[in-house]
Formats: sequence, structure tokens, C-alpha cells
Amino acid sequence: MSVTTSGERTPPATATLRSGSLGTADIAFFVVSAAAPLTVMAGVAPLAILLGGVGAPVGYLLAGLTLAVFAVGFTTMSRHVRSGGAFYAYITRGLGRPVGIGAALLALVGYNGMEIGVYGLLGSATQDTAHALFGADLPWLPISLAGLLLIGYGGYRSIDFGAKVLGVLLVAETGILVLLAGGVLIKGGAHGLSLASFEPGNVLVPGTAAVLAFAFAAFTGFESTVIYRREARDPQRTVPRATYLAVGFLGLFYAFIVWTVIQAFGDAEIAGAAGKNPGELFFTAITTYVGGWAADLMHVFIVTSVLASLLAFHNAINRYALALAEEGVLPKALGRIHPRHGSPYVAGLAQTVLGTVVVLAFAAAGADPYGQLLLWVNTPGMIGLFLLQLLAAIAVPCYFRRVRHQEGVLRTVVAPVAAAVLLATAIVLVVNHIDLFTGASPTVNTVLVVTAPAVFAAGLALAWCLRRKRPRVYAEFAAEPAE
Repeated sequence: MSVTTSGERTPPATATLRSGSLGTADIAFFVVSAAAPLTVMAGVAPLAILLGGVGAPVGYLLAGLTLAVFAVGFTTMSRHVRSGGAFYAYITRGLGRPVGIGAALLALVGYNGMEIGVYGLLGSATQDTAHALFGADLPWLPISLAGLLLIGYGGYRSIDFGAKVLGVLLVAETGILVLLAGGVLIKGGAHGLSLASFEPGNVLVPGTAAVLAFAFAAFTGFESTVIYRREARDPQRTVPRATYLAVGFLGLFYAFIVWTVIQAFGDAEIAGAAGKNPGELFFTAITTYVGGWAADLMHVFIVTSVLASLLAFHNAINRYALALAEEGVLPKALGRIHPRHGSPYVAGLAQTVLGTVVVLAFAAAGADPYGQLLLWVNTPGMIGLFLLQLLAAIAVPCYFRRVRHQEGVLRTVVAPVAAAVLLATAIVLVVNHIDLFTGASPTVNTVLVVTAPAVFAAGLALAWCLRRKRPRVYAEFAAEPAE
């Protein structure tokens, strides 16, 4: 409340997100941090090597190339869609409101699944680090609950605060991987450096399909660049640049790191080393080529890598919830923005409460934090985000057929159609190899796979209800904001 010169009180201005806070690098930090490069490399890449052999690095390059093709149409459409709804706004423009509302619900559930499951990983990763460094055995639940509070506070603060935190954590986790790669390159690997990983005969093997499934999963969340449009500086340029920067960096970085680890053991020996103890592959390599102190740092940075991923997804979820509250689909209270920090703090609080409920439920059931909380909650979220990418790719040419524009056919038709085919292939690969992601029974895997389509179907039903009972909300869904 302010006071005028005449002594009259005037109501406070409505709080808004901090526009112009984020540059290209800031948005890229959010996206790359969500992918958790160190965790993906140390925790998942050994399995990709075990299944795909020395040709595993190419799987990451192919996944990155596919998503770069998707980004062509996606970023072209971003110049025409200014809504804060990200995926669902794009899908609504191209495929209509019912599909858009279904996509909105799928996005909300998918991103929540991607984040909440990772609290199990935070607990198990911290347990492993404490045991490796101090020989201590810590319970995972207090660690996960402490993480919920810490991430909740990070989301409560301003977006530029989060960008600074993620910048520091991202430099730490990528830096330790660069240190490992540098040690291997300087010492020439186990038997000299080899380019056998890129020979067709080592790439076109039966295990490549499984490698591609892991590789696509390693990029999950890269499309969230558009979520930060309202807080970006010059979003017409910043958002596309951040998208290409994130995809390009992840694809090349993943492939390079996996290749250097293969060189650390040798082309002939890497499969055996990965099969013997996949969880220790990266730690063994960095101990051999850099030193035990670096392995200790890697243990610590895996924990901070998980925290960075949690904060990045938390911020993305809050902005999705904010957009849907502003649409009238979610309760209006979730659309409140902090007057000082410019953050969607009520949405953040709701997300933290939801995460706490899920974590406590799994703990009460005696679930394993990694094998069940992480994998069983993450997997439907991952599939949901893949479906959103596919729908967004299909929406691009449909949108540009209906509007007047000066964009080229390569960007509006060729690239998005190619991306849709490639993404559909990726979804088939992931579903066909779902047991590699979850280690669960066929019944559990079936439930995990059908969850995302079921959520989308529920979204279609929600659209039908809105059209009948709240026609104004339905008619204004994903409308362009006023200039």
C-alpha cells in the first residue's frame, strides 16, 4: 500500500514475474541442470556402454540431432506464440483446445513425476556419498525431506537467484567430468586414443536401440526454455538460442564424455569393466587418471547435480501451474506471485507439499528410494514429456497451415514432420526397453507405460467438462496475452 501526496491510500500494484531477468546463458543453465549431466553420465551411461559397446557415444549424438531437428520447428513457432503455457500453448494453437488441455494436464503430471521421483535419488545418492567418504550409513528419508525444504526455498526466491545457484552447481558437475576427460586425454587412455566408437560396424549393433532409449531420456526437460519466456530478455532471440545451446551442448558433451571413459579402459575391455560394476565405472576411471581426491569430489558433485536438477524442474513446474491458474483451469490462488521476489510462490508451496506427500507415502510403504520412488515415479513423467514433444512437433505444421506467415517450408513442415517421425521412434524404443529403466515386473511396467496416455485422456475429459460447464474458461484457454 502506498500513500499519495494528498494523503489517500492506493492499492499496491499487482505482482508480476520478473521480466527481463534471464539471458540466454541463464535459461540454458536451467535446462542443462534439469538434465543433470553428471548424474546421467556416472549413473546411466555405464549401462548404455554395457548394452551398446564402444559405439554407445553415437547414440547420444543421434538423440541430440533428433532433438535439434525438433527444435527447428519448435523455436520457429516460439516467435509466434507468446503464452507462458509452453508446450500446451503450442499444442493448442496447432491441434485445438481439447488436445491442448489434455497436453496441459500431461505436462503438469509429467514434470511433477520427473521432479518428485528424483527426491528418491537425492536420498540414495547422499547415502552413497556419505558411505564412500565417511563410512556412515544415513537414512534416506530425512535427506529427501531436507531436500524438499531446500528446493522449496530456492523456488520461493527470485528466478535470477535460482539462475545464479544453478550456474555454480552446473560448473561444478560439468567441471569434474571435464577433469576426468582431460586426465584420460593427457595420458592417452589405456591403449592410446581410438575412434572405433564412430565406426559403422560398432554403431549398427543390436544394443544400439537400447542405447538410443537411454540417450533420449538423458535430454528430458530441454524444451522447458519456453517456460521462461515471460522472464527472458528479448525472448524472440533468447529462447531459441538457449534451446539450441542446451541441445547442442548436451549432445556433444554426453558423446565426448562417454567416448573418453571408453578410452580410459580400452575398446576391448570397456564392456567387461561396465558389466563388472557399472556404478563404479566413472569413479574407477577418475581415480586412475586424476586421483582419489577427484573421485571424492565426484561423489559430492553428484549430490549437488541432483539438487540442481530438482531446482530446475521445480521452477518449471511452478510456472506451468502459474499459467494454468491464470487460465482458470487450476485454483486462482496458485497464480499468486510474490511481491518482492517475483516468484510463483504459492504454486511452489503446493508443489513442495505434493512432493512431501508422495515421498512420505513411498517411505511408509517401505519402498526403495532408487528402485521404486525414483524409477516408478520418474518413468511415467519421462514418457509423458516424450508424448508432449511428439504432439508439439505435430502441432507446428498444423499451426502454420492456418496462419499467414513468412517462415520457410523447411522450418514449418520438413523439420517438424521429420522430428515427429524420429520422436515417435524414440517413444517406441523407450517403451520396448522399459524394463531396462525400471527393473520392475511386467505388471508394474504396464501400469507405468499407460499412466501418461491415461493422464492425457483425463485431460480430454477435463476439456469436455470445461466446454460444458465453464465455457468462458474453455474459450479463452491458451489465448495470446495482451501486448
